[in-house]
Amino acid sequence: MSHPPPFGQMAEFADGDALTQAVRAARAAGWQRLEAYSPYPVPEAAEALGVSAAPLGYITLAAGAFGAALAAGTAWYISVHLYPVNVGGRPLNAWPAFMPTTYLVAILWACAAALIGMLALNGLPRLSHPAFFARGFHRASADRFFLFLSSDDPLYEPEATAGFLRGLSPLRVSEVRSA
Repeated sequence: MSHPPPFGQMAEFADGDALTQAVRAARAAGWQRLEAYSPYPVPEAAEALGVSAAPLGYITLAAGAFGAALAAGTAWYISVHLYPVNVGGRPLNAWPAFMPTTYLVAILWACAAALIGMLALNGLPRLSHPAFFARGFHRASADRFFLFLSSDDPLYEPEATAGFLRGLSPLRVSEVRSA
């Protein structure tokens, strides 16, 4: 029976400082396709990985502004052109009357864009990933830190990669296979 091709190599570390040093060493060695997993944010490791801030704030702001413009424009068009009713002598295009719905629709669009944008930027929903089946990976959400080197990287050679990771003094190095 044939084995699935390797997806990469995973090294397990006891703390965030060891993970950060391992990420820096992998970057210095020329690795481009690597990921780090930790139970809590490790800003130094993220900086070493070259992770930048996500554009989610801009996406949310743009969607909120679009929603506000859409709501205000719709309210104005309906009040002035489709169903003009003079109530109490106010002008048909009295903008203060449109503000509550404009505000609420802007928040609705911003929240929906934030949710959809977060899911899309994180590549979710991802129900399964080969890294989930690495030995000991269940502890990534509790007390362990992992560095993953992908087989898609040009530097990847199974034995050489495992030797490189062992040189970083991890608790364990394991091969990750595609399901």
